Amino acid sequence: MKNMSKTDGIIRLIVAAAIAGLWYFNVIGGTLLIILAIVATIFTVTGFVNFCPLYFMLKIRTLKDKITKKG
Repeated sequence: MKNMSKTDGIIRLIVAAAIAGLWYFNVIGGTLLIILAIVATIFTVTGFVNFCPLYFMLKIRTLKDKITKKG
């Protein structure tokens, strides 16, 4: 059951990559790194599967329903 659009998923993957870049260039460290690594992991997984449990709990959908034409 998908509840995220492709754009939403791509944005999450870009944010996760940015966090990885900050770690790689030693901009972040310590507790902040741990917190952001957890966020990046969640963003990566949800970005690939197009499902966000938080969106599900809050009944949010960024995925547009397909319109079917009768005819």
